[in-house]
Amino acid sequence: MNARASMLAVALAAMASLFGSLSSAQAGVFDDDEARKAIVDLRTQVKQNDEASKARVDQLAGQMNDLLLPLRRSILDLNGQIEALRADVAKLRGQNEQLARDLTDAQRKLTDQVLALESRLRPLEPQKVSLDGKDFQVDPEERRQYEAATGLVRRGDFAEADAALQAFLRRYSASGYADSVRFSLGIAQYGNRNCKDAITSFKAFIASAKDHPRAPDAALTLANCQADLKDVKAAKRSLEELIKTYPGTEQAKAAKERLTSLK
Repeated sequence: MNARASMLAVALAAMASLFGSLSSAQAGVFDDDEARKAIVDLRTQVKQNDEASKARVDQLAGQMNDLLLPLRRSILDLNGQIEALRADVAKLRGQNEQLARDLTDAQRKLTDQVLALESRLRPLEPQKVSLDGKDFQVDPEERRQYEAATGLVRRGDFAEADAALQAFLRRYSASGYADSVRFSLGIAQYGNRNCKDAITSFKAFIASAKDHPRAPDAALTLANCQADLKDVKAAKRSLEELIKTYPGTEQAKAAKERLTSLK
């Protein structure tokens, strides 16, 4: 091969290499554009997806607000009702406390009134009395009159005692005091030298209360009244009846002595 042919071959080889490099560079340029376009498309899609997601989130948030708004209102209303109920309960509690205080005051006043009424009525209630071995009920006024009348006898006011004791028997003829009053009446009449009435009173007493503790005294005083009236026969009869009915008593002994002195 001559020198010219060799140089031509070298030149052709260089040109082939240059064209090859240009083709490779051109192909690289085309690949970068497609990548950029893909990236731009991907960014656009991501942006669109973000916007769509945001729009969906906003939509869901709006829907949630629409759902929660009535609930919030209901909660607020319920809270208002609860506060109102609390206020009502507090008011009712205060009213109940006041009512309890009023009830306590009313009960205390009622108790005081009942006690006061009982205190006023107590003097008017029947009272139990024990006298000469007997228990019985008497009215307060009945007891007062009895004590006043017999008190006159003890003081020696026989005329006033006579009137008071007879008035008592007229008013309280069935009284448990009746026997004692008849005996006291006889004593008052005898003390007032009214032997005739005294005899009547003692006989009535002995007839109604033969076993009375004071019956022996009444029988002895009856005999003395009869003796004072010079009715010796009646006096002796009364003394003998006394000795027979109440033997062993001091009055029976006195009756025996009295019998020996009567003529």
